[in-house]
Amino acid sequence: MRADTSSNRRTFIKAVAATSAGLALATCAPAAEEPEPARKTRLGFDNFSVRALKWNAVQLIEYAASLKLDSLFLTDLDVYESFQENYLRDLKKKAHDNGLVIYAGSWSICPTSKFFKNKWGTAEEHLALGLRVAKTLESPAFRCILGMGDDRSTPGGIEARIADTIKVCRSARSQALDAGVKIAIENHAGDMQAWELAGLCEEAGKEYVGVTLDTGNSTWTMEDPMESLEILAPYVAASALRDSMVWQTPHGAAVQWTTMGEGVIDYKAFVPRFIELCPQVPVNVEIISGFTRDLPYFRGNYWNVWPKARAKDFAKFDALTRLGKMIPARHNTDEAAEKEYQKNGLEQSLAYCKETLGLGLNR
Repeated sequence: MRADTSSNRRTFIKAVAATSAGLALATCAPAAEEPEPARKTRLGFDNFSVRALKWNAVQLIEYAASLKLDSLFLTDLDVYESFQENYLRDLKKKAHDNGLVIYAGSWSICPTSKFFKNKWGTAEEHLALGLRVAKTLESPAFRCILGMGDDRSTPGGIEARIADTIKVCRSARSQALDAGVKIAIENHAGDMQAWELAGLCEEAGKEYVGVTLDTGNSTWTMEDPMESLEILAPYVAASALRDSMVWQTPHGAAVQWTTMGEGVIDYKAFVPRFIELCPQVPVNVEIISGFTRDLPYFRGNYWNVWPKARAKDFAKFDALTRLGKMIPARHNTDEAAEKEYQKNGLEQSLAYCKETLGLGLNR
């Protein structure tokens, strides 16, 4: 640890060390050889998994059907060729005819986030459009985000960005309730820890604001995805799951997202618990891999944007870092190779979910 690290940070890291050691041993305990079948749980994917292919909604529906899936998560509005009711109803029918339920989504609805773009109008207009699309597609939820990790260092910190997001959600309360669509805010790119997102839902109103649980993003906020699930389960309306390799570094830890089954997350334990707590929510995988994110929490200024980080949550994440090993980042600029890489990673993950975890209705 660097000499400029404050004493309270040293105390914090020391305080969790003993707990982490115990948690690491517990995490290493052998899991049951075969999980209970989860054949009543829908399986699908987030279209961001194959973003390099730049497919539209029709192409994505056809691809999901070819893979014998039950769910398709369209998490951006660019996949639609139109927002006209007739077009959206035709999409819904095509999905239904292929045994698929569509979940709809888009990006930031926080007007003060560094991630926000006015492509779809104001934040309020963006959310209203998304809810209308979701209603027509009969999506139970509309996935959106606050922003990204850099928002934690903006004026007022993440608390101010949460307050701004709540205001936008409240502008659409009646529309969401009338449509029967949950505004499902994702824990995204290091913006909020699980307890912060749960607080957002409670303050905005959990009758119409819920969560898209992203297990990869949990590791970016120094959380064990299993703990994130326990905290967020009462609010979860959609999912985007992937695995993570996590390992220790001289300055803290590093995370690289991986295909399912190739990281340190115990999905043989996670999936049964997810099904128990969120029985109506499909398992949609979102595979993003090949690059590494550093979490230099042994450096003194790192904690400036995490003033209320909870020691018990960090201890569980620290236990994960003791299980993983460094894997090299992937550097590829070839467009055709990237397309193949993304498809292979997704299809490998879906096969793992079907064959190892027993997920999916259409087998």
